Amino acid sequence: MQYVVADPATGRCAIVDPVYDFDEKSGQTSSRTADRLLDFVRERGLTVEWILDTHPHADHFSAAPYLKAKTGAPTAIGEKVRDVQTLWKGYYNWPDFPADGSQWDRLFADGDTFRVGGIEARVMFSPGHTLASVTYVIGNAAFVHDTLFMPDSGTARADFPGGSAKALWRSIQDILALPDETRLFTGHDYQPGGRAPLWESSVAAQKAGNIHLARGRTQEEFVALREARDRTLPMPKLILQSLQINTNGGRLPEPESNGVRYLKIPLDLLKGAAWD
Repeated sequence: MQYVVADPATGRCAIVDPVYDFDEKSGQTSSRTADRLLDFVRERGLTVEWILDTHPHADHFSAAPYLKAKTGAPTAIGEKVRDVQTLWKGYYNWPDFPADGSQWDRLFADGDTFRVGGIEARVMFSPGHTLASVTYVIGNAAFVHDTLFMPDSGTARADFPGGSAKALWRSIQDILALPDETRLFTGHDYQPGGRAPLWESSVAAQKAGNIHLARGRTQEEFVALREARDRTLPMPKLILQSLQINTNGGRLPEPESNGVRYLKIPLDLLKGAAWD
């Protein structure tokens, strides 16, 4: 999910986890979803102050550079993205790839603060799902990316390269240490039982009803549950396409001599993952 968080007093806003469309069947790309964000911002008379990614996503392309070109707002991500870049530059055999985070305008450290208009915001390092995951706490809202889902869906997988169920447990405890009334906005909703889509819970609701935390009350129990579940999950269908885009700040590959852009897919990299 992508979000716009705005300060009504100043009309300034941040865009969180924007999506650039990609159809893996045809290879087509499109700015349609990102343009809907721009329409939303324009209709409400908002000014984009930040374009924030919570982590390098494994299931969609980031629209951060596209939105920066349209709005002039700076892009940002957690500083541990450099570790993700280092990991994946080896997987893609990119010896000259700059794994220094220079693809973003700002790399946030744990505890860094910033503002969205007059609203105070801070960054919490939240690894586990990925090495670089961060949570943005903006006013009374926290954008927890894929660390926590809605309570009836549980928690994020931690089996991507660089992931860790132990680190995920610690990150969840940090999020649940926020005030109970803190509003939590998640990155996905899997609509168990076919219910209507949801995107907002709270710290109190997660403590009371998260299905994975109810069964994994200690770190050891949670890690065992999470790792067992992860072994049954197929990889996201766009992981190998998305990571080469998102480790480069959302930039598409440069066109080759024929004017066409190409993706590079390493075969048999993720051996042992469950098949669909």
